[in-house]
Amino acid sequence: MRILLVEDDRRVAAALSAALTRRGYEVEHAATVAAALSAAPCDLVLLDLTLPDGDGTDLCRELRRRSSQLGIIAVTARGEERDRVLGLRLGADDYVVKPFSMTELQARIEAVLRRAAHAVPERNLIEVGPVRVDVAARTVSVGGRPVALTRKEFDVLLSLARQPGVAVARDRILLDAWGTTWGDGHTVEVHVGSLRGKLGDPGLVETVRGVGYRLRGE
Repeated sequence: MRILLVEDDRRVAAALSAALTRRGYEVEHAATVAAALSAAPCDLVLLDLTLPDGDGTDLCRELRRRSSQLGIIAVTARGEERDRVLGLRLGADDYVVKPFSMTELQARIEAVLRRAAHAVPERNLIEVGPVRVDVAARTVSVGGRPVALTRKEFDVLLSLARQPGVAVARDRILLDAWGTTWGDGHTVEVHVGSLRGKLGDPGLVETVRGVGYRLRGE
């Protein structure tokens, strides 16, 4: 899960980056509007509204124009109601006033990422190689053979099936299946192991070292 941290205070940025990295996020820091606009694609932006080369509200508007699915959380000392309303109207998904706790910020990040994921229309039927996932009925078959999965095993498989052939990070799987990115990676490993056994072909779910797992597309 990739976060762009737009913050001009180097000390605040360093502390936030370290805390987010410990929670499993990949963090890129941008100290200016220009740097933020040229940053690599990300899943979510933590946006300070006071920047040295422009106003964060203008940046928020531009980021939202570029992507309707991007998660944006304004993280700022501007606590007046009019500032909150303006930020939300310009496209921010949430608004956090400094100072704040990492527990609160973590919860808000997870909530925004969940909303962004659910905003993408879900296909009712997903077919990846021999694997067939009926999302509405929550059923799975492999080569026409029905496979009985637990609720969490189904959610893990669905997380992978949504991006066939693509390496899906463990924290993305945690978010999709458990609603949080703050958890034990061993939990994902255990469920993937069980899933492999039930699918009947362990090679269908491949391990991507240092990243997560991939559902084989062929």
